[in-house]
Amino acid sequence: MARPGQSWGRYPRVAQTVVGLVDRAAALPDFTGSALPHGNGRSYGDSCLNPQGTLLHARGLDRFIDFDRASGVLRCEAGVTLAEIIDLVLPQGWFLPVTPGTRHVTVGGAIANDVHGKNHHRTGSFGHHVRQLELLRSDGTRRTCKPDDDAKGWFGATVGGLGLTGLITEAELQLRRVPGPALEVENIRFGSLDEFFALSRASVDSHEYSVAWIDCLSSGKSRGRGHFTRADHAAQSAGERPGAPSKGLAIPFTPPVSLVNKLTLRPFNALYYWRQPARHKRVASHLLPFFYPLDGIAHWNRMYGPAGFLQYQCALPPANASAGVDALLQEISRSGSGSFLAVLKEFGDRASPGMLSFPRPGTTLALDFPNTGPAVFRLLNRLDRIVDEAGGALYPAKDARMSAASFQRAYPKWKTFNAFIDPRFSSGFWRRVTE
Repeated sequence: MARPGQSWGRYPRVAQTVVGLVDRAAALPDFTGSALPHGNGRSYGDSCLNPQGTLLHARGLDRFIDFDRASGVLRCEAGVTLAEIIDLVLPQGWFLPVTPGTRHVTVGGAIANDVHGKNHHRTGSFGHHVRQLELLRSDGTRRTCKPDDDAKGWFGATVGGLGLTGLITEAELQLRRVPGPALEVENIRFGSLDEFFALSRASVDSHEYSVAWIDCLSSGKSRGRGHFTRADHAAQSAGERPGAPSKGLAIPFTPPVSLVNKLTLRPFNALYYWRQPARHKRVASHLLPFFYPLDGIAHWNRMYGPAGFLQYQCALPPANASAGVDALLQEISRSGSGSFLAVLKEFGDRASPGMLSFPRPGTTLALDFPNTGPAVFRLLNRLDRIVDEAGGALYPAKDARMSAASFQRAYPKWKTFNAFIDPRFSSGFWRRVTE
């Protein structure tokens, strides 16, 4: 069926044909033009869109195939979501080794974008924990791809490969043992970027998870202030375990204008920074609100109004991270077009497994900007220049407008990757960044 499509950021909006998949053993359905696998639609830009082409909607591939409770090895179809995995394995003492900021992504999408989490400094990216996957090509051939048997490069091309090498039908994952659903969490209010980097360095060896929220509109001596959060899994008896969080809130409709604007951002950021009177606070928390705070607000993307929003996530190398982040925050503060979802974290040194994987040593900054038209695009172009000069990279899964030059500079293996693309697969993103 032909219908308009959009990503989680609700920009851009394109016309494409959607074909549902329900049988991993079946051949790909007939389609005209190019095709692109599509999971649960939680990418932000156009890497999950195929304008004037076909989306192979894989959410129907949602079956568990096998789970070894002793070893934590899980085999499932690619359309299974991380939420469904957590529901199955957490009561049995297992959890995801790596998880992004939402649990409503599919396994296939997590592999195709090689997602990362708050423990990258310890465990790397999602692809590091994929034991094997099956890849179905448009010519009907199937490949079993493994990291320890990748002489031909198919595993490295498919992990982080944005769905372009073929359809991932199933995968085998290595989960991690946890004592329960509880975390010991420490929140620390900090006043500058220097404090953030000091806290990050001090937390690398002592805590498994770390991340920071920053006030991207603060200026002067308070520029870069925020809250640093670090956590570890807590060993607790059954009687002490925190209960699962309540269902949460929902945004029932799309407002006519963005609720995130110049009138609301500064007071929100100031209130959020001072929400915790004490500089240090330790709490016990269920892991769901810690890992997935925005999942507690259903349809939260509606708050940006009908025009949607653009997420901007970059990674800056260690030598230029401090100066680069500071320059980005100065530019954002001057523009007044800030973000209340401003997340700062340091990546570890573990090399990513994919040719096009985003995680790399350094510091990553993620922000959401309301789509205000030409003004926000001009701002993002200015941010691009800072990232390019610092030798950084933008995250394809969250991008809707980076230039071909920026992509090709930051992902030098893209030409090698070209040889692995299924000749009948494409995406709006790929056509845009390879001209």
